[in-house]
Amino acid sequence: MAFDYSLNFDEINFRKNPEKYRVGRGEQGVLLVEPYKKEILPYWKFKTPKEAKESSEKIYELFLAYKKADDFVGMDMSRKFLQMGYTRARRYTNYKGGRKYDKEGNQKERQHDEEKAKSAAIFEEKWKVVREDEDYLTKKKAHQKKYG
Repeated sequence: MAFDYSLNFDEINFRKNPEKYRVGRGEQGVLLVEPYKKEILPYWKFKTPKEAKESSEKIYELFLAYKKADDFVGMDMSRKFLQMGYTRARRYTNYKGGRKYDKEGNQKERQHDEEKAKSAAIFEEKWKVVREDEDYLTKKKAHQKKYG
């Protein structure tokens, strides 16, 4: 089932109401689902490889804590932040300032920023570990079967 953007995200605590959470595709809802956004976002950084390493490790620690607490929504939100670290760093690798199009709507010429490429690779490594975690996959399937 697709991520439901019609929900009133300002009023829903998804830890208390996991039945309202939908996995969606990719990073859908990553900046909407509370209290996870408040818990994970402060650690999400990708500007330099050093920041990316510290960030991805902290987000992975949060993933493990959510896993230990049997909190699938927290696990999935950690996965989304790791994925977003990868995709944003890749965008900045290819386009200065992270913008693919200029003010006129024309696609800018691609570039290569080695620092951002390293940051992306760091996030990608942790993202793969999380998305292939057996407990995560089992809980994801169960959540989707139960709630859509």
